[in-house]
Amino acid sequence: MATTIDDVVRLIGEIAAAQKETERRFQETERLIKQQNQNLNEQLGKLGNRLGEFVEWQVRPAVIRLFQERGIAVHEFYPGASARRDNDAIEIDLLVVDTTDAVLVEVKSKLTQPDVDEHLERLSKFKRLMPRYGDVRAMGAVAGMVVPDEVARYAYRQGLFVLAQSGDGVVILNDEAFQPRGW
Repeated sequence: MATTIDDVVRLIGEIAAAQKETERRFQETERLIKQQNQNLNEQLGKLGNRLGEFVEWQVRPAVIRLFQERGIAVHEFYPGASARRDNDAIEIDLLVVDTTDAVLVEVKSKLTQPDVDEHLERLSKFKRLMPRYGDVRAMGAVAGMVVPDEVARYAYRQGLFVLAQSGDGVVILNDEAFQPRGW
């Protein structure tokens, strides 16, 4: 059986068409995978927000009592306090205050060092962006459902209170010798 040039040209054409179809299918599969990843990331983001809300609801009832036990005279808390001035803004998960003291609490499901660093930046802006608290002693706290030991130590060294889940409640991890940093 002799192969003709026409047969070779036809075979090359079939191979080229098959390659184009394979490439089209590959691109479609890649598009579907990207879409599924985007949907998954959105769902994970919503879950992360829900976990953060859960942790915040665990922390809320305890913050006033915990800080009062540490000699900080706070009696009010404001969830989701925020301010915007001069093209700058802050949002505080829980602002715990009274006439002489304020504690800005950042709440995360899993606390990380970058979370601590962001909160330190937030604390540095607090009195400028919320001048009604200009005369109070401002302190910082971080809270989490999961607080790795190295992150807790880092936050402690930065002068922040560290709150974490313990059993059915929330506790301050800082020892009695801890002296909070003021802003």
